[in-house]
Amino acid sequence: MPKSVLDAIKIGLWDFEPKEMSAAEYERTDAMPGTKAKLSVLADRVRCGLPLWHPDDRDELDEVSPAGESFKPNKPR
Repeated sequence: MPKSVLDAIKIGLWDFEPKEMSAAEYERTDAMPGTKAKLSVLADRVRCGLPLWHPDDRDELDEVSPAGESFKPNKPR
């Protein structure tokens, strides 16, 4: 059985799904969506055979205040 979707593709297994895992089994990321840091985390997850998304991953962008300063809005989880 392949470890990751990349291994599965190499052997022609096109319907591979990673094993289900609880969120406690892998790390969340605070990297902002669309950044190189976020893409790097997602690529690492694929290579390791982990689920692509963690329920506690950051999912909002920084906002700019009227003064032009960047800040992270508080979002209840």
